[in-house]
Parts: sequence; C-alpha cells; structure tokens
Amino acid sequence: MAPQTRRMSAPKILVERDSDSDNESSSSSDEENEEETVADEAADEEEEAGDVEAAAAAEEEVEAEAKKKEKSHITISLKKVCKVCKRTGHQAGFQGATYIDCPMKPCFLCKFPGHTTMTCPHRVSMEHGVHPAPPRNTRHSVHYVFNRQIKPNVPVIKPAYIIPDEVDCGVIRYHSRRVTCLEFHPTNNNILLSGDKKGQLGIWDFHEVSEKTVYGNVHSCILNNMRFGSVNNGTVYAASSDGTVSYTDIETGISEPLINLNPDGWQGPSSWRMLYGLDVNAEKGIVLAADSFGFLYMLDARTNSQTGESIRIHKKGSKVTGIHCNPVHPELLLSCGNDHFARIWDIRRLESGSSLYDLQHRRVVNSAYFSPLTGSKILTTAQDNRIRVWDSIFGTLDSPSREIVHSHDFNRHLTPFRAEWDPKDPSESLVVIGRYISENYNGVALHPIDFIDVSTGQLVAEVMDPNITTISPVNKLHPRVDLLASGSSRSLYIWKPKDKSQVVQEKEEKRILTCMQAKKKPKGKGESDDSDDDICSSKGKKQKRDESLSKLALKVKQKTFKGR
Repeated sequence: MAPQTRRMSAPKILVERDSDSDNESSSSSDEENEEETVADEAADEEEEAGDVEAAAAAEEEVEAEAKKKEKSHITISLKKVCKVCKRTGHQAGFQGATYIDCPMKPCFLCKFPGHTTMTCPHRVSMEHGVHPAPPRNTRHSVHYVFNRQIKPNVPVIKPAYIIPDEVDCGVIRYHSRRVTCLEFHPTNNNILLSGDKKGQLGIWDFHEVSEKTVYGNVHSCILNNMRFGSVNNGTVYAASSDGTVSYTDIETGISEPLINLNPDGWQGPSSWRMLYGLDVNAEKGIVLAADSFGFLYMLDARTNSQTGESIRIHKKGSKVTGIHCNPVHPELLLSCGNDHFARIWDIRRLESGSSLYDLQHRRVVNSAYFSPLTGSKILTTAQDNRIRVWDSIFGTLDSPSREIVHSHDFNRHLTPFRAEWDPKDPSESLVVIGRYISENYNGVALHPIDFIDVSTGQLVAEVMDPNITTISPVNKLHPRVDLLASGSSRSLYIWKPKDKSQVVQEKEEKRILTCMQAKKKPKGKGESDDSDDDICSSKGKKQKRDESLSKLALKVKQKTFKGR
C-alpha cells in the first residue's frame, strides 16, 4: 500500500485591531479609492488621445508609402551635360563623323590646355611650331668623313615625292586577328609577308591576288617583328610574345625555334618573357632580339644559336619595343623602350649602362630607326603624339632637331603606330605613318595614312579610301617600287600612285579578294570573344562596314584558300 502524505494547508492569520483604528483606516481607504478612480480616468483619457495620434500617424505613413509606390513623373533636362567632366554648357564625344573633346581637358592632339582638338593649331597646320634646325659644324672626324664620302652622293635638289594614293589590290579578312607587322621580300618585288596577333605568318603574292598562304604553326602568340636572313632570302626570322625567335622557310612553312625564354611554360606574368625588338646585322652575322624585361640577346646567324649572355640595355623590368642596326655603321645599334628612352649603343663594347647617347622622351617610345641610306639621322615615334627627328648622330643629341605633332596615341586594341622612312627617298625626309583621329570626309569617318616631310614638318599627302573605315596602324613602303602596303584590322591593301596622264576614262576593276570568315565556335564560360576590330562599334556599324568593304570588292572571288 502506497504511503499516505499529509496535505499541508496554508496557515490562516488573524490580526486584531482597535475600533478607532478600524474607522480611521476605512475612511482613509475610501479617500484612496476616490483618488485612484480619478487617476485612472485621467490615464484612460491620455491613452485614448495617444491611440488617436498613433492612428493618425499610421494613416499618414500609409499615404506616404502609397505616394512613393506611384510612378513619379519623368523630367527631361535640355541642358547640355559633358560625359567627361559632368559639367553643363558643352558636350564631348562623336557628333556625326567628328569627335569633339572636352574643352575642360587638355587637347588630345598636342596635350596642351586652352583649346580643343578641332581648334588645335597643329591640326590645322602640321608644321605649326616646327623650325628647320640650322646646320651644325661639330668639327668631328667622323663628321668630316661623312661630308667627304657620303654627303656627295645625296642630291642637293630634292626630287618630287611619288605618293602611292590609290588602292591597287587587297585581301579582306586575310588574317584571323589584327595585323601586327609587314615585310617585303628582299629580291621578289611581288611578295609581302605579314604577321598577326595570333602568331600566324602570311605570305601573299599581290600580283596574283589569290596566291596567298598562311602558316599557323609558327608561333602561339603575337608575332611582333620579322626580318629576312642575310644569307638565305628564303628564310625569315620572327620574334613573338611567346618568348621565342623562329627561323622559318617561307616555301615549306617549316619553322624552327632558335631561342626560347620560357622553357617551363606559363609560370605567371612576373616571369613570362616576351620578345618585341628584332633585327639582323648582316656585317656582323648576328641576329639581335630584345625582350619585355629590358634584355638583349644575340644569335649567331650561321649556327642559329645564342652567343654570349643576355645584356640589360634598358631599365630593369621595362619593355624594349624595338631595335635597329645602322645600315652604314654596323657597329651602331639603336634601341627604344617604354622607359621613355631611345639609346645608341656600340656593339663592340656592349655592356649594361654603356650606351653612347640616351635620347629622352616624355612617354613610351614605340619605334626608333636610323635613316636608310646614310644612317646619320634618327626617327622616333612616341605615345605623346610626337614624331622626333635628329638630323645628325655625329653632333649634339641633347635635344631633337624637330618635334612634329601627329595623332598616333593609340588604345589597347591597336598595333602601335610607327613612323617609317621611305627607303627610296634620296633626301631622307619622307616618312609614312597612320593616323588615329578620324576625319570627316563627306559624312564618313576615315583614318587616313599620312606622308610627312620631316625636314619641314609639312604634311605632304594624306591617302584614304572611302570604303576603308578601319584604322591603318601598320604601313610599309616598298624598298624598290613605288608601292605602299598597309595593314588595317585583319585586311591587307597595296597602294600605288594614280596615273595622272590618263584623262577621264572608265576605272579599272580593283583586284580585291574576300576571304570567307570561319564560323564562330560557341563561346563557353570564361572565354572572351575578341574580334580585334580596330573600331569598337555595334553590330549595325559592323554591318555597314562590311557593306562598304563589299562595295570595294568589285571583283570578288568567293573561295577559301587553305594553308600549305
């Protein structure tokens, strides 16, 4: 049997009081009850007032939210707002075929404030501010030899310039990526070699327009420069951003790497070396190449192997954009880089920091060349929109003889602009270079190719075709024939002088070949579709450009030619 527990009840306590105290307590309790009822009524009234106010505030909030949810009216301001400086009163950008820059910023052409590109005096007259340098008598022994032996061969009277200003033939969409370099064959006047961003090497016989070959196994990255061998005209050296110098037979397409700066493959951008500058010294029998870390490499052209150690010729970590050997004095070497310097070296005692002269620039130097006949002049192209000329390497080189303002400050999607000499000009004063800023020609934005007389700074001619609307940063003048080769986006064009003797007659059909464009593969995740067009345009603009190119192709052969 379960145990029984005793239930505990709460104790009752009785407090006895006196009668008087009871009466007093009852009266006081009545008074307290009356006061409490009055206080309760006042509190109830206050609570009711607070509830009313809260309800009113809630209604106001609901109305405000409802007004916010309603669509606000669209107001259009008729004030002109600049997209560059965000100020009113002016606008910047394209107006039709002309680009208008912001007046609150420095001029895009000359880089000086106070005016716009449209009103820049250098755009109106290219020779503005250019003064021919007076002759310098340095009383140097080398200068004396130059005056006695070389200068008599230079004609005193400057001959008339012959300008190739008409498209003779072309191949549209020849390369799969933009053209990066051009080179004419040293003996065959009809052969043009071209390299592109993908590393392909193209060989084109422009007399027979359809005779073209593209070798895609030469390099895996940008082909930056190429030169023909001094011993065998059937082979070409090429420098690429994959860190190799190749030796290619143009007949068979067989390529052999001579040097590889990245034998372990991709190890990150800090260790990946790219080759840009390249030249062949026929007298010394060496091939010179320069990389993106400021070093120079020498290869024996007979054994096709590296000789000696690499030598740092520019600032550590800076890219050497170009090198050029003097055609008359083979011991002289000219280099340029993105450390804002062009330097002259003596190959016989080539050491780091042993440059003969340092030619300072304000921005990156795209190219530097000796003059083709005498080798006594220097021509440089820098990204500050300046073409600089030194008239004599035997005099004082502290400052250039002339600075010519020209539009070639390029963006990242273009091959760098380079001003190049005309190798046929006996006066060594005519250069060719493409133009970046577009001009309005009958409502069409065109980028002409400029021929400049660097002795006076005058614009000799500007050549363009109304159907070529892309920029032409790569241009090469033929060394023996009056022809000009230009690379515009992925296309190649050959220009010739117009025959002015003929009176009005029917125009001959231009020999234009259009290559069929390969079908685009579906773009996967993380892949980029780089069309490498030199003009960033929408689909409609590309369509218009293709239509204009089709107009240019008057005699089109719809064939696809595979590489050998």
